[in-house]
Amino acid sequence: MAQFCETIKIGGRGQGKDAVFLGKGFPVLVQTMWKDKLTADDIEGEAGCVLIDRIEKLACMGCGLLRFAAPDLEAAQILGRLSEMVPMPLVADVHFDYRIALRVLDFPIAKIRINPGNIGERANVEKTLEKAGAKGVPVRIGVNAGSLPKDLRYKVDAGEIDCAEALAQAAERELAVFEAFQFFDVLVSVKASGIADTIKANRLLRQRTNVPLHIGVTEAGPLVAGTVRSAVSLFTLLREGIGDTVRVSLSDTVENEVIAAREIINAVAESRGLKPRGVTITSCPRCGRAGFDVHSFTRRWMDRLYTERKTATIAVMGCVVNGPGEARHADLGITGVGNKVILFRRGEIVKMVTGSEADAAFEEELEKL
Repeated sequence: MAQFCETIKIGGRGQGKDAVFLGKGFPVLVQTMWKDKLTADDIEGEAGCVLIDRIEKLACMGCGLLRFAAPDLEAAQILGRLSEMVPMPLVADVHFDYRIALRVLDFPIAKIRINPGNIGERANVEKTLEKAGAKGVPVRIGVNAGSLPKDLRYKVDAGEIDCAEALAQAAERELAVFEAFQFFDVLVSVKASGIADTIKANRLLRQRTNVPLHIGVTEAGPLVAGTVRSAVSLFTLLREGIGDTVRVSLSDTVENEVIAAREIINAVAESRGLKPRGVTITSCPRCGRAGFDVHSFTRRWMDRLYTERKTATIAVMGCVVNGPGEARHADLGITGVGNKVILFRRGEIVKMVTGSEADAAFEEELEKL
């Protein structure tokens, strides 16, 4: 198989667009996918301001790439207009109709995702890749366990090969199509909903090609279950050096997908003795001893803390028993009892305030870090 580009530039095509790089020599890139269908009203007026603010917040939280479904030409037009309004690189997810891909490429879309197997005739693939190449836009090939080619699905059902091998073979076929058209600015994903298939398929593909890999567990599930399945799979692969960009696919918010992905990447770094990047939140589970409402405070502050660019450990503890002492490693911590709230740094109390003053006092101390 041909040697595809080991490093890919995504975005940066004019209009103040940011560019990101993924692949060999670059940190693992976090991405997510928008949960709702875009309408023309979503990008106009006050609704448009709210949408742009949310996208900018995702960028501050560590999201480097944001994907949108483009199921028809109208959606392609709306997504294209949005791509002119935000600096974050946006990705169009295109299936079945190559004309959608051609339309989004008229805008500063950073990347497109297609499956050559469902985009129609080879001529349609060629037209798409020809325009993407002229525009300098990379393409992701996405292969899922639920949409394998019929002959590979038959072999899996007959027990001739397992799902992981079928995924790897399907990806190799698609890469061969790109090679035939001399298009090498590509990355690929092979996704399954099972942990074992996800890990094995990506291991097989990494053995067979140098193409950058987008890794993730598809249809992973709700917040807790999906995060656990994704963490086991992605930690294993990233620990082996497999994976250049990740998406944690949850039946939950885009913000929580980004947070989960960040935590997995930081866990890999910590396992290697490296300091995690960004804010790390430690908090106690709460018990009958609790004098401080850990749960509500953490909910209020979590998204804000994940937008902080500084590297720091924040501790939210339920009581003075395991407050400054147990969390003495924290750069900033908070706990309390009754209407007294204590803020501490490295185990030393720096401020005592009332419950109503807690958030303002915490913000003030946070700004000092």
